[in-house]
Amino acid sequence: MTNNLGHTNQFILTVSCETGPNIVAGITSYLSDHGGYIYELSQFDDKITGQFFLRTVFNTQPDSRYSFEEVRTGFADLADKFGLTWEMQEAHRPTKVLIMVSRFDHCLVDLLYRYHKGELNIEITAVVSNHLDLRPIAEREGIRFIYLPVTKETKPEKEAELLDIVNQTGTELVVLARYMQVLSDDLCDQLHGQAINIHHSFLPGFKGAKPYHQAFERGVKLIGATAHYVTGDLDEGPIIEQSVQSVHHAYYPEELVALGRDTETMALARAVKLHTEHRVFLSGNKTVIFK
Repeated sequence: MTNNLGHTNQFILTVSCETGPNIVAGITSYLSDHGGYIYELSQFDDKITGQFFLRTVFNTQPDSRYSFEEVRTGFADLADKFGLTWEMQEAHRPTKVLIMVSRFDHCLVDLLYRYHKGELNIEITAVVSNHLDLRPIAEREGIRFIYLPVTKETKPEKEAELLDIVNQTGTELVVLARYMQVLSDDLCDQLHGQAINIHHSFLPGFKGAKPYHQAFERGVKLIGATAHYVTGDLDEGPIIEQSVQSVHHAYYPEELVALGRDTETMALARAVKLHTEHRVFLSGNKTVIFK
């Protein structure tokens, strides 16, 4: 994966729209005319849905008379012309991430390790849990730990508290790192495209006729532990990343559990990285990903 995102003068533009002529030419010409130098550009035309997706990494040349804010503000006119849904941001700015856990610690520990090693461009706003087991891990790292115990009766109240925390901290991404509670449909809607879950299994499981057609419609990546966006349909959200391990008859249950932990941490970390580097586009029930 190409990664020049450590440069403080680099910017990321993401675009989606209906497929049409001259979109790439219009975007690249605009950036060039405004002192932009393109480091990286990926695009995809989905011939099934008629949607177009583009991601580019660029900088503004030292001698450019345009600031980044002027480039971003001026792009709105071009976006209106082509009907673009778009975002433009500084590549080095970390994404604010809230991590939710229960009692399993492997995904939390792995994310914290990758965060400290600089593999993930994130700022952790808090660790939220419905149990107290992992509190020492968060507090040892100097990260705010919030205990939100959930029962059937208190679920609406606690989810409202969670949304307050998300808003107060400016959280941009919620990561369910083996959080063992089902989120309500209302909360899933409010976190649409901004919440990632890790599932300790192969997803999705296709039944009935034409399984390969179903797989295409869902955008399957691999088989193994599955990182996906959270939706109201339990474990049916758009797939971001999957991790696989080979096993055979000599693997006993405890060995399978250990391998399962590895696949979960790898898939979740990759999904967080892809999302925070703005490489993931939602397209109905599947994703378009530029790696």
